[in-house]
Amino acid sequence: MKVLRAITVLAGLLLPQLSQAQTAQLKVLESNALKSAMDELGPQFEKATGNKLMQIVGTTAELRGMIEKGAAFDVAVFTKSALDDLAKQGKIADAPRVAIARTGIGVGVKKGAVKPDVSTTAAFKSAMLNASSIGYVRQTPTAANMKGIFDKLGIADQVQPKIKLLEVVVSEALAKGQVEIGLTQTSEIVPNPNVELAGPLPADIQVYTVFGGGIAPASPDGAAALVQFLTSPAATSVLKANGLEPL
Repeated sequence: MKVLRAITVLAGLLLPQLSQAQTAQLKVLESNALKSAMDELGPQFEKATGNKLMQIVGTTAELRGMIEKGAAFDVAVFTKSALDDLAKQGKIADAPRVAIARTGIGVGVKKGAVKPDVSTTAAFKSAMLNASSIGYVRQTPTAANMKGIFDKLGIADQVQPKIKLLEVVVSEALAKGQVEIGLTQTSEIVPNPNVELAGPLPADIQVYTVFGGGIAPASPDGAAALVQFLTSPAATSVLKANGLEPL
């Protein structure tokens, strides 16, 4: 019933805008951090509008690189800062270009494993020093932010030998036992049945990443409608359920 209500709301919001436009297949470049939410919201959008989504998932760095190299796309959903930079290059339209949600860094473990105490900065510091291995994906906001956090805590040298820069998403590495502790956006941990959230980083060292949506300079009408839907009340509950804070 919740899904039906969301679709009804979506149809009411968007169908008037699309009544004169042909439906299309939209190529959507989306961040790993938004994948679970988009896996729910995408079908709702498709059912209500008749558009079809071709979703390509990756890190913001990977997706941004595709756009900068000239890859065709209709909608981009990744970090707002990267969207803004691409807009300055003329590769993302000025509107609609909006913030959708933010998420902080979470500490993940394999499902069933003992969860370390990360409720305070002192506890988090101890958990990192006691961990056998710590993993996060290279060239991501988490990787950049954790370097600064470890420096701030004065443990950069001690944890460096434990760090594994991953080529796969953190949840996959945790599920396979490749790392003991995974650090990534909370929205990549919460929806995954194979891993568990030990907790977000403590508030005094937490760093949030804002994710947004934008469209290609020349794209079908449905592209703008998708971005608008992701910021609508109909999307709010899905974003929250997947570890994201709607903006």
